[in-house]
Amino acid sequence: MMERFSKQVERKTGVNFDEIMALANALSHANFSDEKQVRKIVKKVSRLANKPITQELEDKIVKSILQEGKSLDFTKIEKMMK
Repeated sequence: MMERFSKQVERKTGVNFDEIMALANALSHANFSDEKQVRKIVKKVSRLANKPITQELEDKIVKSILQEGKSLDFTKIEKMMK
């Protein structure tokens, strides 16, 4: 059952399911007040989404995450990436 689900996710996203789970794990244990860790996550999400970002955009996203902390607004970040 889980294998079938993971294959469906891979087909719809184009991303390896294990990478998605690794990212989810990293997000659940991340310290969003640690700039180095936040930058690493932003780069990983960009790579997985196949959406390269400029250093300027990375800086804006990181700054936003550091300011927002636990009340992280993913909608705001998504709008930045468009």
